Amino acid sequence: MRSLIQFTAAIVVFIALSCRAVANETYKFDQSRSIIGFKVRQFFAATTGRFTKFDGKIDIDRDRPEKSSVVARIDLRSIDTGIAKRDNHLRSPEFFNVEKFPEIIFKSRSVKRIGQQSGDILGNLTMHGVTKPITLHVKLVGSISNEAKQTRWVVTTEPLKRREFNLMFSPGAEAVSGISQDVAINIEIEATRTQ
Repeated sequence: MRSLIQFTAAIVVFIALSCRAVANETYKFDQSRSIIGFKVRQFFAATTGRFTKFDGKIDIDRDRPEKSSVVARIDLRSIDTGIAKRDNHLRSPEFFNVEKFPEIIFKSRSVKRIGQQSGDILGNLTMHGVTKPITLHVKLVGSISNEAKQTRWVVTTEPLKRREFNLMFSPGAEAVSGISQDVAINIEIEATRTQ
């Protein structure tokens, strides 16, 4: 009798876990169809750039959207501002120091639904050895049905402050460069469902 009870309990746990797994959906970033870019002002002009190598995963819980999560990693070596000499300088120890800090990492801590197709993702952004809380404002482009194989999101956030992540040039260079402390972020993510 005890064996039968244990067997029945095991079946119940298995079914519960199976149902839970069905409720969750996992999407992986499609690097070829996504953009992670930035813009920073310098005097009266602006420099734009992007990262060409990154990956990420979105876990969506339809029953409890607040339990959904996002993890993203950006390869800093892939920075591209259109000028190779500038990109190499940004990779150097004077700025990003990619040998010591090769990645930017974002990990969500909570998700808050704001509208039918929008929400806020609160999480930690780690860059240049510094971790800071950040809120990403996300908007779903199109619809996401149970049968959807792809999803696209537009992501905005408040400008990042270079100083808060110790991303400063030498004092002399900072004084004459005219480079703004604020870095605007431009993100559009297309992700493909994996389960």
